[in-house]
Amino acid sequence: MMVNTPYGQPSDYITVGEIKGVKVAFLPRHGRGHRYPPHMVNYRANIWALKALGVKWVISVSAVGSLREEMRPGDLVVPTQFIDMTKGRKYTFFDGPVTVHVSMADPFCEDLSERLYEAARSLGYRAHKGATYICIEGPRFSTRAESRVWRDVFKADIIGMTLIPEVNLACEAELCYATLATVTDYDVWAEHPVTAAEVAKVMSENTEKARKVLYEVIPKLSGDPDPSRCSCCRALQNAVQ
Repeated sequence: MMVNTPYGQPSDYITVGEIKGVKVAFLPRHGRGHRYPPHMVNYRANIWALKALGVKWVISVSAVGSLREEMRPGDLVVPTQFIDMTKGRKYTFFDGPVTVHVSMADPFCEDLSERLYEAARSLGYRAHKGATYICIEGPRFSTRAESRVWRDVFKADIIGMTLIPEVNLACEAELCYATLATVTDYDVWAEHPVTAAEVAKVMSENTEKARKVLYEVIPKLSGDPDPSRCSCCRALQNAVQ
């Protein structure tokens, strides 16, 4: 189905179905055929549409580069922090007259993140948690100098292009949001230039891993989030001025 929003149409039609009795909505962030590069995705429309459909939990599957030797291509990573290096995206639903300052001290849903990590481990996959995701504007990859800054100065662990402002907006919408990041390559700090072909090859191999993790986690997400396990549903409390 296509959901119209105050911010235009989302990236594509939203497919609604069930996984083991749990109703799910799937929205391809880049559109079918990968029509929208990261900086052109209508993130506000995407999150608004999911909220309008009654979605409570958002699992973002994202391809990333690794800035750490121990996070190898093919590994799964569940980040807990981010660094925003994007430049001109639409970061909020609240452009005025209402002003909202949500806390992003802990930007990901701790409950959902832990579920993803434990599911990946239970399936026997190499998985990491507690990582910092640095989000760059794209669509180009980093220079060697940039990659070394992200790794050595900023101490980031993985790098991608789609987390921001998706995670911000999910917080403003009071949705439980977590990322399952799939490592496709070592970023260019490792001296080997990244190519789109290499990324696509490993990403294809990672797809099955991500699918199995989702099928493990989603059946356990029936009902509303437990307020005792996360505070996502209260994100706007004390945030409105």
